[in-house]
Amino acid sequence: MIAVDFIGDDDFFLVTGDDLLLRGDGGSDLADLVSRRAVTGNSAAMAAAVVDGSQARLYGVVSTREGGAGTRLYAGMVEKPQDWREPVALVNISRYLLPGAIAPYFRALRPDQETGEFQTTDVINAYVADHDVLVSPVSGDYYDCGNVSGWLAANNAVARLTGITS
Repeated sequence: MIAVDFIGDDDFFLVTGDDLLLRGDGGSDLADLVSRRAVTGNSAAMAAAVVDGSQARLYGVVSTREGGAGTRLYAGMVEKPQDWREPVALVNISRYLLPGAIAPYFRALRPDQETGEFQTTDVINAYVADHDVLVSPVSGDYYDCGNVSGWLAANNAVARLTGITS
């Protein structure tokens, strides 16, 4: 919200820092997001991690609808579903590629009445009423660093990937 004037009409990434994506193939899930958005022609895109369905209850699950050429488009968020029955879930990992034209939606954002937090998903939900938003599953391994076990798993994965030993 603070950077809206600086961004202007430029596209930008909005990325939070409470998770980690690791790819051993040298690729970049953010670069893939840019490429997929360009191919589909959508104005906005969001990355989603694929997790085991039994873990869906821990996350905001991305609801999708079919788009052209087999793409998935954002249809909403299911916040920590307790009765998820699908084998896998696409979860929101707060990595977005957004156009500068989304600025009015950020300007209209108000804090959550219960937590006082500003929720990016509220902006995305408002934006999707007027525009399609591509959902792009990531290729990298996803680590939820918002809890101790996820943070430890991420550190161990980085140590293995880089050859660091104790």
